[in-house]
Parts: sequence; C-alpha cells; structure tokens
Amino acid sequence: MPEGITAENIFENIVETLSEGKSEKKKSVSFFEEKPNSVSSQINRLFGRQKPVHHLLGGGKSADVLLWRNKKISASVLGGATVVWVLFEWLNYNFITLLCFAVVVVMVAQFVWSNASGLLNRSPSDVPRLVLPDQLFVNVAVTIGEQANRALGYLQDVACGGNIKQFLMVVASLWAAAIIGTWCNFLTVLYIGFIAAHTLPVLYERYEDQVDGFVYDFLGQFQHHYKKLDKGFRSKIPRGNFRGKKSE
Repeated sequence: MPEGITAENIFENIVETLSEGKSEKKKSVSFFEEKPNSVSSQINRLFGRQKPVHHLLGGGKSADVLLWRNKKISASVLGGATVVWVLFEWLNYNFITLLCFAVVVVMVAQFVWSNASGLLNRSPSDVPRLVLPDQLFVNVAVTIGEQANRALGYLQDVACGGNIKQFLMVVASLWAAAIIGTWCNFLTVLYIGFIAAHTLPVLYERYEDQVDGFVYDFLGQFQHHYKKLDKGFRSKIPRGNFRGKKSE
C-alpha cells in the first residue's frame, strides 16, 4: 500500500462520495417550495441512483407486479407462492405426490362428466380437455433465459466495472444469502427472496426519502465512531525510530 494511504482515508473517500449529493441538495432546496415532487427530484438517491425504482426493475410487467401497480395480480402471485411453500414445507408434500393427486382429481372430474349424461338420460356432451400451448413453454424458457443472462451480465459488470462500493455491496449480499442458506433449505430461501422482492421495492419506493436520509445519517455516525476508535487504537501502538535503525 502506498505511503499516506490508510484504511481511514479509503473509508472517508467512500462516505464523502455517498454524502456529497446530500449536502448539495440541502443547499439548493428553497424553504418556500411547496411541491414535494420538485424537492424529491433534487435528492441524491442511495448509492448515486438517479433513475426511478420502476426503471431499475426492468420497467416491464415484472416491475409492475413487484411494485404492486395491479394489486390483484401481485396479491395472486404472492398468494400462489405462499400456497406452494405451505404445501411443500409445512405439510411436507412431495412434488410427485402432489402432481399425482392433481392428475387423479382431473381424471375423476372428466370421468364423471363423460358418464353423467348416460346416468341422467341426457344427450352426451363434449368433455373439456386441458391442452397446454407450445408457445407457453417457449415463453417460459425465453423468460428464464433472459433473466439468467441479465443476472449474469449484472454480476460481470459489477466485477469488471471498477465501482468498489457496488462490488462490496453485491459481495456482502451474496455472503448474507450463503449464510441464510445454511439455516434453511432451498425452497425456504427461495420463498424468502420472493417475499422480499414483493415487499422491499414497493416499501422503498414509498419511503425512499426517509430510507436514503437514514442510510446517510448512519454512514456519518459510523464514520465518526470509526475515527474515534481508529485514533484511540493507533495512539496505543508504540512507534519506534525506524529511520535511525536503517541509517545505522
């Protein structure tokens, strides 16, 4: 490490970069402004974000679902995921067992439908058949491939982009996910991530000013305590005259 560069200086540069926009925002906002939208647009967002949350989530139908633009669809998706998790995790259903039960129910319904006309002395009616379109599987495969490539591209951009703050945040998130994975199985981790994806973005979009302010205040207090701790720790380290020893 070059001379004059310490861990304290690196941390100070990171925090100053994050809090630079916030200090500029406070100077530019007038006390006579009454439009909350204009004031909100001047706030420097978390980690330098300038685009809205909806745009960061892709800006399509998936972003509408995650941000609860259509409450019925979002509630249905979240409720379906909860039912699946309860069946497999709480009731300990096996996927093959559940699939066989579903097929049996459908076959019994079709059998009763096809033979009810003869028992009731009515004209036979066509039994509805369930046919899944081929395009459905193509769309599912394309969607999964697009999301996987987007995630891989994002991780590689973070690794090669040179943004140390974003890189450390992603590494910390993956490390936390790995720790959580040791506490529960894959299905529970997947369900927790699904719940977080359907709650955290909409809550942040609604209270983003308060969240950004709280994070910046926390970073400022953390920097202050870090300086005190680092100063007290370094003051206890004895310093010798190394130049004199080298000259001898």
